[in-house]
Amino acid sequence: MSMIKEFKEFVMRGNIIDLAVGVVIGGAFSKLVDGVVKGVIGPVVNMVKGEDTWPSLVQGVWDLGNGILNFLLLAAVVFFIFVKPINKLRALSSKPNSPVPPPVPEEVKLLTEIRDLLKKEQV
Repeated sequence: MSMIKEFKEFVMRGNIIDLAVGVVIGGAFSKLVDGVVKGVIGPVVNMVKGEDTWPSLVQGVWDLGNGILNFLLLAAVVFFIFVKPINKLRALSSKPNSPVPPPVPEEVKLLTEIRDLLKKEQV
């Protein structure tokens, strides 16, 4: 049972989860950048050189739109299925069982002592 607890602590550490999300989002973003370079920038450069690449530019812009949509959908899925529940679990596990009262300021302590001394003198 100790090994399972250690594994849970290992997985729930922020670094591992952040790294996994970063790899997934980074892979999707890499595809998006490739789409921009191959589908838009490449045909524009070829048009400047005098080649007729208008159809490939139109296709590249279309593919770029699909790439952006895919990226946003993947990011939303990762956020709502992985990040949000894990953040909720972290919040539940880090909640203290009993709230600790804030420390009493020094002025309040002194005023309390003075009040108690005055009450003793009155009696």
